Amino acid sequence: MAAFALGGVARAARAIGSQPKLTPEMFGARGDGTTDDSHAFAALAERVNTLGGGQVELRATTYLVGVQRIDAKGRLAAAGLLAFSGCTQPLIVRGNGARLRCADGQRFGVFDLDGQPLTGRHGDKHGRRVLSPYRFMIQAAQCSGPVEISDLELDGNLGAHVIGGKYGDKGWQIQCHGLSLRNNSGGESVHNVHSHHHALDGFYIDGVDRATPGVSRRLDGLVADYNARQGMSIVGGRGYDIQNSRFTRTGRAGLFSAPGAGVDIEAERGKRVRGLNFRSCRFADNTGVGMVADTGDSADVGFDDCTFVGTTSWSAWPKKPRYRFDDCLFVGAVVNAYGSKDPAQATRFEACRFVDDPALSPTGHVYLRKQLIADLAHATNVLFDRCRFILDHEGVLPWSVGPIYRDCVMRQRSDKVAHTRGTYRGTTRIDGPVKLAKSRIEGTVVLNGKRLSGRR
Repeated sequence: MAAFALGGVARAARAIGSQPKLTPEMFGARGDGTTDDSHAFAALAERVNTLGGGQVELRATTYLVGVQRIDAKGRLAAAGLLAFSGCTQPLIVRGNGARLRCADGQRFGVFDLDGQPLTGRHGDKHGRRVLSPYRFMIQAAQCSGPVEISDLELDGNLGAHVIGGKYGDKGWQIQCHGLSLRNNSGGESVHNVHSHHHALDGFYIDGVDRATPGVSRRLDGLVADYNARQGMSIVGGRGYDIQNSRFTRTGRAGLFSAPGAGVDIEAERGKRVRGLNFRSCRFADNTGVGMVADTGDSADVGFDDCTFVGTTSWSAWPKKPRYRFDDCLFVGAVVNAYGSKDPAQATRFEACRFVDDPALSPTGHVYLRKQLIADLAHATNVLFDRCRFILDHEGVLPWSVGPIYRDCVMRQRSDKVAHTRGTYRGTTRIDGPVKLAKSRIEGTVVLNGKRLSGRR
């Protein structure tokens, strides 16, 4: 087995070494920050697709892209950029510190046929056009060879767009992503990519739902900031390991489309999401929820050593089975943890901290609906194991029905009465005006210095 694995590595190394190195300058790019390099990037991608893979090398400069072109009917259309598809050999994009920046003055939204912006919500018929400067700056799709993308900045330049009418069910549901990964059966590695100010999502993942031995999907060092709809959308896929990344300030750059989350895990079109793991990631100051999982078929998602900060909305909304949070920090309210009669399906919080400290918020504001740190109305068997609720400001301990609290510490300064009902195991200490009516105490609760046991 070891010999086979080493042989596979050696073959992959030979395949990479034999590939041509391509640059956008070979296809006419200037990289001066003022000349439109869209056509050069599109031609480069076409060449890579013809070869079935390749090594793309960018320079540490600014490439101006996204200038809308005139189509065969004489109308504006999205610029074609790095659209890689069907690569059977390794696809490697080395940014080397490059920045792809969308040109000023590009149209996004619904416009009339003369390119004038409309207002309100519209379709794309009867004398109207749905426009976007690009569908994605980089996309790797249907690749069976490994995909590696690293060390670059994708700047959507949202503030300089001309905004037209809304399209879709909520806001502007029009493709305009930074980096898109779609249905790649080979491995995926994305490192140190800053994707910001896009009119839709910073990162869009629509992966395959199968685990393949020896194939990994690792994303680390991502920064998604100031995007209009999501920092990252995950609509399908399995086995992604996302580390040391930030998903912040969605909807804060003048354009907002729901749900406006840091990360939205929402399987679409009959797909599933399984086996994700986020480690040392930050979800903060998004117009919508820091992390939301509410619709679609998703399960088996873990968060380790992550921070969730809600400033104007919930810090986390994990309404799907088998979501697990270990050693995480929540600044602001949590809602819709998944409850189930089967404890193995319910959300688990282990060694987590829940606080209301404005000093831990980038804006000084902490979202607390009705002052609650957690709204757990349907939380049967949701587990809080060795968790600490430290509310030294205006926060109130969880309003809950049905969770399990085991070996927790709870404290609130507010004089508003908390109704933190559930099953108590181990030893839990509570300080503050808390009522435990209809709770089951199977271990020990020390409430304001008084030891309690048995059903309340």
